[in-house]
Amino acid sequence: MSGKKIKKLLVANRGEIALRILRTAKEMGIKTVAVFSAADRHSPHVQYADESIYIGLAPSSESYLNGDNIIQVALDRGADAIHPGYGFLSENAGFARKVKAAGLVLIGPSPEAMETMGSKIAAKQAVKAYDVPMVPGTDEAIGDVEIAEKIALQIGYPILIKASAGGGGKGMRVVNAPNEFIEQMNRATSEALNAFGDGSVFIEKFVGSPRHVEIQVLGDHFGNYLYLFERECSIQRRHQKVIEEAPSSVLTPELRKKMGEAAVNVCRACGYYNAGTVEFLVDENANFYFLEMNTRLQVEHPVTEMITGLDLVREQIRIAEGEPLTISQESLHIHGHAIEVRVYAEDPANQFLPDIGTLSVYERPMGPGVRVDDGFEEGMEIPIYYDPMIAKLIVHARTRQEAIERLIRAIDEYKIKGVKTTLPFCRYVLLHEAFVSGKFDTNFIHKYFTPEVLDASATEKEKIAAAWITAKLSEVSNSKTTAVTTQSHEDSAWRLRGR
Repeated sequence: MSGKKIKKLLVANRGEIALRILRTAKEMGIKTVAVFSAADRHSPHVQYADESIYIGLAPSSESYLNGDNIIQVALDRGADAIHPGYGFLSENAGFARKVKAAGLVLIGPSPEAMETMGSKIAAKQAVKAYDVPMVPGTDEAIGDVEIAEKIALQIGYPILIKASAGGGGKGMRVVNAPNEFIEQMNRATSEALNAFGDGSVFIEKFVGSPRHVEIQVLGDHFGNYLYLFERECSIQRRHQKVIEEAPSSVLTPELRKKMGEAAVNVCRACGYYNAGTVEFLVDENANFYFLEMNTRLQVEHPVTEMITGLDLVREQIRIAEGEPLTISQESLHIHGHAIEVRVYAEDPANQFLPDIGTLSVYERPMGPGVRVDDGFEEGMEIPIYYDPMIAKLIVHARTRQEAIERLIRAIDEYKIKGVKTTLPFCRYVLLHEAFVSGKFDTNFIHKYFTPEVLDASATEKEKIAAAWITAKLSEVSNSKTTAVTTQSHEDSAWRLRGR
């Protein structure tokens, strides 16, 4: 807790999240410092900040992950605080300690909370005393294959082997039968060791058709906590989210309250402060289970901002300055419905593989209730060194149906050429009966999506467009004929342009 106003903030990130943080800092009258790699020299966040400092070559290990260098830049430029955004150093407890040791403020939680919640096993052990519902399974690391086999039999197949230090689906294996166990156990530990330097795994019951629902939380340094309702994040590819919405279509007010209170208890379990997200699985019987906690700002935080009217980055900064929360749980209400789609430079027709290239055309959608958080401009290249997300397209409307309709309109207005994107896939999801009805889970892609559906959708759109053009040409032709006999040429032209 700093106990003083932050006058200068360094944003230790890039792209859309860097720009989004810089904008709130500017509104708060805080001077800003951006950092950039060789690949991001011409990025919008570099132009926007009050000062921009080059920190290294394009690979993140030589730039955005070089914490010592970033801290030195902050000291050299007279910054009071560092905001790590998400990804990169945002959940690195070692970096958080170094920031504090340098006399700087980290816009985020304590290193101890990061460490506890950064380990799935430690997190499960911490929340156990607070009666937070958990999926049946182990709450400590398992290395002995024979013991692990016995535990799996006790839990009952199918089971899930998960890397303790994992994320993004790495070190995760579903085991459907005992004869698959040894092979999948070896694969999970090997992958976890390669990805995270930690081969620890644990076992839990596999929930076959879950919803992935997360709760946004805020905590201050005085033991006050808020839950800012939920986000539905079940549309995923490779265990990573593509579409998020708030609120969820399956939560009742009673279930929302229970999950929110459970999320607050998770915060209490690790003495949490600042913004964070507690993730749950919800099964077909509306049972919910603690999954993990993300000790940072989430990619999908804009949908929560849309339905609550809060600026989460502003709240983060205020908490880091030592201010208490100024809102009560009772004063929070859900206003309308918000949906976000992540616009990735990926080819949905080719297993969502990243695509690189130059944005030869880049035109954002606009209009009521439409928000675009991005970090690119037309003519820029999508670098191969980082996550391939181009932008987040978010809409807000009075109802879920209106939000879906608005988002489809916005997707149709979003013009991106030069790279393949996930926009056609997102449009397909929004029009799918399972999504529209709210009856979907994390298996949506597995159940419904094949590349051929995008081709069929494109063909149908071409037919509709051709029919529309034919109809309009017919209207123009008829209008011109009528104009010759009944009105002046100038009046006819005016009417045509006004259509």
